[in-house]
Amino acid sequence: MTAKDFLGVDGERIVDCNGNPVILKGAGLGGWMNMENFITGYPGHESQHRAAMLKVLGREKYEFFFDKFLTYFFSKEDAKFFASLGLDCSRIQFNYRHFEDDMSPRMLKKERGQNPDWHSDNPTNYAAFWEHKDLQDRVVWLGEQLVDHYKDNAWVAGYNPLNEPCDPEHVRLVSFYDRVEKSIRKIDPNHILCLDGNTFAMDFSYFNKVLPNCVYAIHDYATMGFPSGQCYKGTPEQNAHLERSFLRKCQWMIDHKVATWNGEFGPVYEPEEGGDSAADINQERYELLGQQLRIYEQYKVGWSIWLYKDIGVQDAWGFHPSEKVDKIFKPLVEWISANSSTANNKYPDTWNVWRHVSRLVKECLLAETLSMEFASYFKDMNFEELDVMAKSFALMDGCKKREGLNKILRKQASRG
Repeated sequence: MTAKDFLGVDGERIVDCNGNPVILKGAGLGGWMNMENFITGYPGHESQHRAAMLKVLGREKYEFFFDKFLTYFFSKEDAKFFASLGLDCSRIQFNYRHFEDDMSPRMLKKERGQNPDWHSDNPTNYAAFWEHKDLQDRVVWLGEQLVDHYKDNAWVAGYNPLNEPCDPEHVRLVSFYDRVEKSIRKIDPNHILCLDGNTFAMDFSYFNKVLPNCVYAIHDYATMGFPSGQCYKGTPEQNAHLERSFLRKCQWMIDHKVATWNGEFGPVYEPEEGGDSAADINQERYELLGQQLRIYEQYKVGWSIWLYKDIGVQDAWGFHPSEKVDKIFKPLVEWISANSSTANNKYPDTWNVWRHVSRLVKECLLAETLSMEFASYFKDMNFEELDVMAKSFALMDGCKKREGLNKILRKQASRG
């Protein structure tokens, strides 16, 4: 392989070997090699879920179940369907534990905590990655192993070293990117690097230089696509807001005339059991998605929608207003806000006090205590029954296609 066989970055564009612009359009494969609770339906974080399942099933059944899950979740049939939508790239998230064990670091099997959320299998709400150089060293080491394996593979568009980093000091992320870029380039000078902005890929304000052959990635979620957000009606004001929000995230790239890629975006959907009201809400969110895609087309920005496959309740991203929940959380949130002058400024400062309390109480404490209960439902299942459970994520056996979404993706992917 030579440099001419790979995609590259030329100013504000991704280009092919002949210098022709390429606008990558795809979807994220979250929930597969990096499991997330709202995608596959378990409480807590992947490491907690796996530990509970191991305790309940024993080693042999545990390995059988998760091997089957990985096999069924994305297969040749999925790849064919993916291509039928006109999508030409997949963004593959993975948990480092597939390749390295915490008790045997820097040994590949026959990084950790870059943000305080479930995205990094982090049950602590503490992004230890920024405070411990050894964790950064391990990410660099594992990155070098993977890059060495794929360096001659032109089907790989590029490497995305960190997903949604959250550095409270901002500058440590910039320094890490400097370091990881150099380590990768020693092995692989050809592939693109895709670098997420800080604070869940939304903030580039501390970035101070353009690295070569790099595309800079935003995540462009719209609050109107979430249950707690304003309903999308397609008004000029709402459309202008969507465009301003997108351009704000892209401003550093615009100023420095470098390539932008939208690594994640997309609304959540109401379950069909909600009847006509759910159908109306989902139609609004399809229209919101369509408007976002028109904005990306206008600015010639490639994208990877979140998400390819889940249990149909992606609305776990948001929260459904509930009097019962309000009665529990509202007094606590109000008390914290009244007694702590800095609570509203706690990083990530894009979260309000309610979101911080929800993260700590529901997603850390409560979710952890529910992990064993969830795993107990698998107790005494035989191999055949475990296979059936894993197969529920197989495209041709357990999945229902969201045709409203697929229609929009097909239409947009077919456009230049």
